[in-house]
Amino acid sequence: MPSIFSRIVAGELPAYKVAEDEHHLAFLDITPLVEGHTLVIPKKEVDYIFDLPPAELAALHQFAQRVAKGVKAAVPCRRIGVAVIGLEVPHAHIHLIPMNKVADMNFANPKIKVAEERMQELAAAIAAQVPAADGAAPAAAGKPLASKAARETAASNEAKTADQGPADTALEQLRQLTEGLYFVSESDAPLAAVSYQAPSGALDAKEVLKLLNQPADTLVQEQELTYFLRNHTADDGVLGSVELANRFKALQMFLKQELEDVKVYRIGKGPQVEAYALGKTSSGKLAGFKTTLVET
Repeated sequence: MPSIFSRIVAGELPAYKVAEDEHHLAFLDITPLVEGHTLVIPKKEVDYIFDLPPAELAALHQFAQRVAKGVKAAVPCRRIGVAVIGLEVPHAHIHLIPMNKVADMNFANPKIKVAEERMQELAAAIAAQVPAADGAAPAAAGKPLASKAARETAASNEAKTADQGPADTALEQLRQLTEGLYFVSESDAPLAAVSYQAPSGALDAKEVLKLLNQPADTLVQEQELTYFLRNHTADDGVLGSVELANRFKALQMFLKQELEDVKVYRIGKGPQVEAYALGKTSSGKLAGFKTTLVET
């Protein structure tokens, strides 16, 4: 009887796939230890991983290395833990587990339950970050700044426009995630990473307007991030590109995982509305992105 993994390979059972080539497949564990827990398998059914011929064992680990880079880029963590247990399913597989402490790798820990929507979001975000087999960077990774000087210059420029101190790690990652992305309304507008000093109290409409130097009577409407990006994260949405949809999913997941209390603030009213997605970073600043909507 084929293993459950062989049935996934054959398409008989569904899976949250994150990477695939001719001989290997990677997908999310449906009973994970932590979010992003990923399984890497050879498509050929072999019970015991060390029964694989040396070349196939090496190829499996090389494929797992690429997948691990994708998981690390998409799921905030200190390291990707690697484990081979081999007792649960009679089909060789490698566990890739995002970890911040050793206890995250303990298989005696209770498994967590992750909602289907969240699993789809995780799978898409990881898939968008897995490097190509030839070592090329994934499209979603964005281009790193060329030098330390360039990074410092960009940070300084952003600080001036946002009236803030030096940009933090979250802002740098947001720059990479938003690079080349456009929000489609009645016209296209680029997304730009932003960061501000957070107010001492809650970020309400009054504080948002003060932060952005807008008149106190300007209309402010709040939206939930997932709702705001819904057309751009849908594979068959307004973008007409799965690759771009995956990039928006990766951005959405980063904002929801790395920032607290993320909301979208729509400033003003048609035909042109400024929109800011903002949340608190671990350093206590506000970060996110801004764009422009055209609504007639």
